[in-house]
Amino acid sequence: METFAFAPAYELPAWPFEPPPELGSGEIVRHPIVIVGAGPSGLTLACDLARRGVRAVLLDEDDTVGVRGASSRGICYAQKSLEIFERLGICGRIAAKGITWSFGRTFSGVEEVYNFNLQAASVSKQPPFINLQQFYVEWFLVERILELGLTDVRWKSRVTRVEQLADGVRLDIETPAGSYAIEADRLIDATGANSPIRTQLGIEAHASRSTDRWCISDVRFAKPLPTERWTWVDAPFNEGRGVWQHLMADGVWRIDYQMPEDCDTAHISRPEVAGARLREQLGPDVEFEFVWIGPYGYRDHLLERFRHGRVFFIGDAAHVVSPFGARGGNSGIQDAANLGWKLALVAQGQAGDALLDSYDAERQPAAQENLRVTSRSARFLAPRSPAEHLLRRAVVALAARHPFARALVNTGRMSVANDYPAAPQLPEGGRSLQNLPMRWADGRETSLMQLLADGTRCIGLWLNPTSDEAREAMNATASLPLRLLAIGGDSGLPTLQADEKLSAHLGLHEAGSFVLVRPDAYRAATLSNATPDAIAAALRTALALR
Repeated sequence: METFAFAPAYELPAWPFEPPPELGSGEIVRHPIVIVGAGPSGLTLACDLARRGVRAVLLDEDDTVGVRGASSRGICYAQKSLEIFERLGICGRIAAKGITWSFGRTFSGVEEVYNFNLQAASVSKQPPFINLQQFYVEWFLVERILELGLTDVRWKSRVTRVEQLADGVRLDIETPAGSYAIEADRLIDATGANSPIRTQLGIEAHASRSTDRWCISDVRFAKPLPTERWTWVDAPFNEGRGVWQHLMADGVWRIDYQMPEDCDTAHISRPEVAGARLREQLGPDVEFEFVWIGPYGYRDHLLERFRHGRVFFIGDAAHVVSPFGARGGNSGIQDAANLGWKLALVAQGQAGDALLDSYDAERQPAAQENLRVTSRSARFLAPRSPAEHLLRRAVVALAARHPFARALVNTGRMSVANDYPAAPQLPEGGRSLQNLPMRWADGRETSLMQLLADGTRCIGLWLNPTSDEAREAMNATASLPLRLLAIGGDSGLPTLQADEKLSAHLGLHEAGSFVLVRPDAYRAATLSNATPDAIAAALRTALALR
């Protein structure tokens, strides 16, 4: 009987518990912002606030990252998330450790149905995707937060009770050294899919659970394969069911095998059973070792509102989708980036409180869209009726010969930055802008994320303004968080070189046109023939200022 080796578990850092000052004093201290949960969403938000000079308390009931290194969990980080990490100062570490990719292939049986290259539509400095085990990203975020020094990170701190107050939130917290209470002006719940805070507040998650079952195998093997995303709709080595294959850091491959709906999850995760599947896929002579094996049953939920008074829900506490196309963790990271700048400007008195309502108005529809997309992927991969099976067979057969059918093969639409619908702070709706490389008039290199990295300001990009217009606009917006930049011309403003690619991406085509870019790199407004008053009005609308 063949035996299967397991690679040594990852050795991850542990941070010390330090008794907080409130312990033993009996005093209930009020903090402006408290974040509960040090997963990707909570850590991104804490890091984002610190990068903006805003203090916060971050509570987590553990003292490390990941699941003690037992599994890789999330692995695919999309371009928008990587651009956020670039602004936060950790994208370089992620790129150095992770696996960059843009090319994918989809197979039916042994035949390649089609392939794609995500780089073709990209103008960003960041690649379409980097694969990296989730605990590394969390690790890098913790170290960056500690480096920035503005976040009070409290490990081994479990929130046992939450109470909404008229002007804030009270939290009871249990630690190894005893229990205490604090208050927060605003509380952000980043505690994940099984949020105890959501349960305590009696907020309905509208959960559903799929019968679709998978077995995840993290494995090292000696067979050389290209750094590409490979997907099988109906793999011959998995009894005609779906398979995903991705390379991660440390030479570890993530392979997801679709299982029968009524499978015994303990049985399918046994090393000898998982090893037989892998042997069927790789061939009889390939040496391999498991890092982790585990079953997975997809589930989803979606809160009706992401803001409840002084409590905000981000990441899996707010929404869970099936992980097709990497829309889960990336969406939580983007929740944090959406909320962070709004909290910062409101806390600093530079925006109205109604700006915080726009978090729900933007990210809840984004979650709805991600749920729709992943649900369609699930139905394609696990058809529920003879008609759906027939449709899938027809689509796969046509896709090998006809380009129109390839768009219908749905093995998981890859995560992209969501557009936002029209709303009070976004009259035109919002579209994410990529981290386009730019050059100053003197030839120095910069990029959109570099322009947004310092402080918390919108960016106004103005195509060939006159010097009089520039001077009047500076006066009209002097008290507002805006950095005005010219593209071309001789206006006296800091000036970027005119570039066709830049103008096309921003939607600026005629002299005098203007685009207002929010601190999260979303386009807030476009003015075809900007005036100083119109620029000031657009900025005040974007910031919920009367």
